[in-house]
Amino acid sequence: MAVGKANEPVEIFKARSDKREYRRIVLQNSLEVLLISDPETDKCAASMEVSVGYYSDPKGLEGLAHFLEHMLFYASEKYPVENSYSKYITQHGGSTNAFTSSERTNFYFDINADCFEEALDRFAQFFVKPLMSPDATTREIKAVDSENQNNLLSDGHRVYQLQKHLSSKDHPYHKFGTGNWDTLEVRPKARGLNTREKLLKFYKENYSANLMHLVVYSKDCLDKAQTLVQSIFQEVPNTNRSYSPVTDQPCKSEHLQILVRAVPIKQGHSLRLEWPIIPDLTHYKEGPSLYLSHLIGHEGEGSLFYILKKLGWATSLSAGESGGGHHFSFFEVYISLTDAGHDHFEDVVALVFKYIHLLRQAGARKWIFDELSAISETNFHYQDKSSPIGYVVYVASNMQFYPPIDWLVGSSLPSRFSPDIIEAVLNDLTPQNVRIFWVSTKFDGNTDSMEPWYETAYSLEKITSSVIEQWMEKAPDGNLHLPVPNMFIPTDLSIKTVSNKMNFPVLLRKSPYSRLWYKPDTLFSMPKGYCIIDFICPQSRSSPESAVLTCIFVRLLKDYLNDYAYDAEIAGLGYWISGHCSGFEVTVSGYNHKMRILLEKVIDRITNFKVEPDRFFVIKELFLKQYQNVKFQQPYEQALYYCSLILREHSWSWNDEIEVLTNLEIEDLVKFYPLLLSRTFLECYIAGNIDSKEAVSMIQHVEDALYKGSQPLSRALFASEHSSSRIINLEESKNYFYAAEGLNTSDENSALVHYIQVHSDEYIKNVKLQLFALIAKQPAFDQLRSVEQLGYITSLSRTSDAGVRGLQLIVQSSVKDPRYIESRFQAFLKTLETQLHDMSDDEFKKKVNALIDIKLEKFKNLPEETNFFWWEISSGTLRFDRIENEVAALKQITKTDLINFFNEYVNVGAPKRKSLSLQVFGSSHSSEFKSEKVDPVEPNVVQIEDIFCFRRSRPLHHSLKGDLVHLKAHDVDHQ
Repeated sequence: MAVGKANEPVEIFKARSDKREYRRIVLQNSLEVLLISDPETDKCAASMEVSVGYYSDPKGLEGLAHFLEHMLFYASEKYPVENSYSKYITQHGGSTNAFTSSERTNFYFDINADCFEEALDRFAQFFVKPLMSPDATTREIKAVDSENQNNLLSDGHRVYQLQKHLSSKDHPYHKFGTGNWDTLEVRPKARGLNTREKLLKFYKENYSANLMHLVVYSKDCLDKAQTLVQSIFQEVPNTNRSYSPVTDQPCKSEHLQILVRAVPIKQGHSLRLEWPIIPDLTHYKEGPSLYLSHLIGHEGEGSLFYILKKLGWATSLSAGESGGGHHFSFFEVYISLTDAGHDHFEDVVALVFKYIHLLRQAGARKWIFDELSAISETNFHYQDKSSPIGYVVYVASNMQFYPPIDWLVGSSLPSRFSPDIIEAVLNDLTPQNVRIFWVSTKFDGNTDSMEPWYETAYSLEKITSSVIEQWMEKAPDGNLHLPVPNMFIPTDLSIKTVSNKMNFPVLLRKSPYSRLWYKPDTLFSMPKGYCIIDFICPQSRSSPESAVLTCIFVRLLKDYLNDYAYDAEIAGLGYWISGHCSGFEVTVSGYNHKMRILLEKVIDRITNFKVEPDRFFVIKELFLKQYQNVKFQQPYEQALYYCSLILREHSWSWNDEIEVLTNLEIEDLVKFYPLLLSRTFLECYIAGNIDSKEAVSMIQHVEDALYKGSQPLSRALFASEHSSSRIINLEESKNYFYAAEGLNTSDENSALVHYIQVHSDEYIKNVKLQLFALIAKQPAFDQLRSVEQLGYITSLSRTSDAGVRGLQLIVQSSVKDPRYIESRFQAFLKTLETQLHDMSDDEFKKKVNALIDIKLEKFKNLPEETNFFWWEISSGTLRFDRIENEVAALKQITKTDLINFFNEYVNVGAPKRKSLSLQVFGSSHSSEFKSEKVDPVEPNVVQIEDIFCFRRSRPLHHSLKGDLVHLKAHDVDHQ
């Protein structure tokens, strides 16, 4: 728990770049609070952390703490209208959520600054006098059950619960924390228990002010914020409940030295080795687990992963502290195995222990700790400013564990080198303490036990340390060694002087091969930069073969760069390479000091690409498993896939792609690679702490590597080859639908994605759609999810695809079929029509102002600014002053304008309505799917039978890219 007497001034250590002010206070009811004052913020936020989680669930009422977290959102004595809190937050530009973990529950929200006081008061009522009505109780048990239904086919949830299941039954770690209909309704009733009474009792006993930590992030000065918080949160009851963290260990001797074979849902193989350890919380200044995870999880030359990858046995590896409590924890090594790695399971386990043995022999090295400490310190002091909502959750979570001086730091700044403490944790990572979880579909049908909550099939055997030692003797050596000093650690963190304080990017340079857009940092004063290069390659998506080969090329490129670039990532200099419909994109970002070194290495790998046969087959295997696992996607994800397949011009069926992939050989990629890059255009954006001359020089280097020399790899695009992604234009007054059975016959859930296509990018229509979505989002959630209980996953949001704006409803349900959900959405729209007409002018004005506040929210960091401007560049709109123009358009909109927009484009029967309904029927609704096939189609409803015939029959929306070819440098300097 945090130390320091009530309201005694305490030092709170903060980053050098942090201009915010902080103050710790303790209210008379013992509620400990951190106030954060940020006059520059557009959003205010708060997070309340309660020191109780599912470890405290009463026996036989599994999920009660999680269920209570859900219930507190409904209503309070002061604000008795159901869901009025969530509605207020959403309709004033904010968001809200909560989570329950083992020993804590966290509630949080953010909102536009001018609405913060009322929002904070509404939020406080969760902890003052919530109303948990019997009606809401029943409905929210169903919501918890729906949430659990969505998790049942998640391998992450399944394996984690299996790890807990194979621990001491009398330890809270063993518990099932989510809850479901059975644990919260059926079983309690059978025992004569009233779940609501138990809920109220649990709340009264555990939600005590002295067990809470509050963070309030405000635009106001600290004195004003303190007065506000004291007036609102002083009412939170303090029952002086003592906090009793779990101190005993969850794993006794019978739970150690075990090998568990488990069957996952998805295709593939993985390996988890875990050891009980002392939590890093106990020694967070020394950071023993941080030190060991840095080395065991390293990916550079000589590392464990490097050797496993070289042998063709692994595709990813991570290591670090995982799941536990105040007084116990686990150190886990997780490895994704290839088929060959699965076959060499004993060797893989042996190599893990060989590397641990190497670390034990080497002892704790001060230079490694100092390097890690220096990187951590640089990252802390030059961290990007995060969103207020994310920040308050992070800090509130720290308040339970650290003294006030380290609330902002947590365990991220190891500063005391202690070989004894590091080696004490290292000495726990032995064959005597290990728990091995080997997960593979190859074990299907060869297990003898089942975990009760997720029904994961598994078998267990004891494994002695002598067996592991025998494996170590037989395993290959692989030349394991410690990493070398990191050459990418930045030493020049100076900020470059910018003479021209430009607000928008400029076209700095143009050639037949590239366009360079440039925007120096004028806001953040950070020694960081961004370089994005979009390789536009017409051959990349011309067929299913080219699409698959482009993906393999991109994945292999990242694979080849990994050993070299891993040090850069550790030192805060990252890179991404991703394929898209017109080619692939390379991004390098982070500390600018050594950015060019990494960029030139990436370009070198592209221009001197060679297909390594062993890695080709590993990546091909990886992609084959990904395609095979498509059927295990959530039903709503399957519906979104069908939506994309129907709408997008250059999209190919995953069935076609897997057929292509199955037959691909090395020679196919060898032939394709030069063809892919034979004609290329580079769309480039450089931003941040990089001067214009250096920006030009960087792109000139890329051009020279690709287009110059006696045998250039690439040539400029012909004018006819400049293209962009486009989507089909649906017909007005038509309601299209596509129905399909869920790909996973074991999944009971069904899903509906209802898409309404509205317009191409245009300021007035954009803001009308945005305003409508802001108004409709929360009522849709309340009606379809909270009142009608159609499904835990329910959302209404705006979409933008190839510049075409639209509206999209997603509902996933195990209780109702998609056709029924569709009918309820139509009914909701008719109800909403009345609500729009009944809205007062004052209320309408508030909604408009809320949206204006959202749009005027300042960029908090360079990534946010870069994402905004790069979207304008990559889509071809170049509307860098979009915010100002859309705010101006918003100020002109009347309530009548919005109603007319709704009745013209969105409402049921609207004359310009263009809708597409994607319906995926789960196993519980197979009979409804069959009737869907034979029932007559209503007027204006068009059933899509063949996706590709339909796609070919419709015209396309125009491209937003326009005539970019003829742009001249500095054309957009004053946009």
